[in-house]
Amino acid sequence: MTVSARPPGPRGAPVVGVIPRYARDPFRFMTAVRDAYGDVAAFDFGPVDTYMVTSPEGIERVLVGEEHRYSKPDFQTDAFDDLLGEGLLLSEGDLWRERRQLAGPAFAPARIDGLAPVMADRAAAMVDRWTDGEVRDLEWEMARVTLEIIVEAMFGVDLPVGLAKKTALSLEPIGSRFEPDPRRVVVPDWLPTPENREFARSLARLEEVVDELISRRRRNGIARGDRDLLALLLRAEGAGRIDETGIRDELVTMLLAGHDTTALVLTYTWALLSENPDVEGTVHDEVVRVLGDEPPTAAAVRKLETLRNALRESMRLYPPVYVLFRQADETTELAGYEIPAGSFVMLPQWAVHRDPRYFRGPERFDPDRWREPTHSTYAYFPFGAGPRGCIGRGFTMLEAPIIAATVIREFRLERRADGPIPLRGSLTVHPADGMEMRLHRRDE
Repeated sequence: MTVSARPPGPRGAPVVGVIPRYARDPFRFMTAVRDAYGDVAAFDFGPVDTYMVTSPEGIERVLVGEEHRYSKPDFQTDAFDDLLGEGLLLSEGDLWRERRQLAGPAFAPARIDGLAPVMADRAAAMVDRWTDGEVRDLEWEMARVTLEIIVEAMFGVDLPVGLAKKTALSLEPIGSRFEPDPRRVVVPDWLPTPENREFARSLARLEEVVDELISRRRRNGIARGDRDLLALLLRAEGAGRIDETGIRDELVTMLLAGHDTTALVLTYTWALLSENPDVEGTVHDEVVRVLGDEPPTAAAVRKLETLRNALRESMRLYPPVYVLFRQADETTELAGYEIPAGSFVMLPQWAVHRDPRYFRGPERFDPDRWREPTHSTYAYFPFGAGPRGCIGRGFTMLEAPIIAATVIREFRLERRADGPIPLRGSLTVHPADGMEMRLHRRDE
């Protein structure tokens, strides 16, 4: 097979490449590049040669079939390293394998199923705080409940509302720090700009939260059968397999990644159900029929097919992680093009999930498409894929329907704004202005 040197793609400016265009609207940029150039496109992302891949075959090769040829990219700034250190999200090689092995028991399927009462109790407590007719920011409501759940389930302690607010206040500017911005190509992270100073303050607050949670867990003690993540890490610390910095890295990673993605899945699901009342009614009827007045369990969730399909469809249209990057460790080939060592490979969930080649009516919210899916396997990858796929996938796919079922049984949610949801891309895709919704309590 003939290998071409470089695929076509949009031209960028010196030094910053296409980053100004990407920063203005990353979602429009990725979709436009897909439509203009097909399976593989090349461009300069800042100073680095980057190849955007949108074919399921190419995605499978990068994430699964030839994953050993690619690694997490080293384009992460010092700020990114300061935030997540050598946690599971960024670590590589033997260290990543050891950390993944340490965390594995906390995410074992049987243990995750056993966490259903924790999830149901926290969701019920949230709904008990709500009143008929009030307006709430559902993005914050979902973030708060998923924070409470992840801390209890994976840290083995409660998260008081004060610490929850402190965590949220810390995560907001931290997330903003990773929004695409061409200035970061030329402005170093160590320069004391207002933005860099605010990031440092937020990171310090987040580390204070984590240190407080670790102290609480140490005071509570660890029983022999405890399998929460923090208990596993503290035992490993006693055995010399991880130090205090490593524990903090893993917990910050878990706080950031362990609640944000589920909260966003639910946030967009409420918006989509509000815009599609027929689907919302079908989901509600299913929840009432399957659960009755009982709290949702792991076994019951598996029977909520329409609800789970609505969540899958929400993740197709609004994948919380909307783009993945890998770095080629050696010169390789994709779709007939040479991918030089050191270059980036961009795998855009946003563009692939909305590609008309793989999904009929790709912009339409249609949970029924999941009854008999026809798309290629790697045309849908909200949790990534392969060895580096999200360790928390099972957790999210139990937590999200439990929270959703608890809410929809009691309330109908009405989005206050009309039209498309304004978005901003940081580490994950967030509504630009929150998600204000009016709460309508169901008739008894």
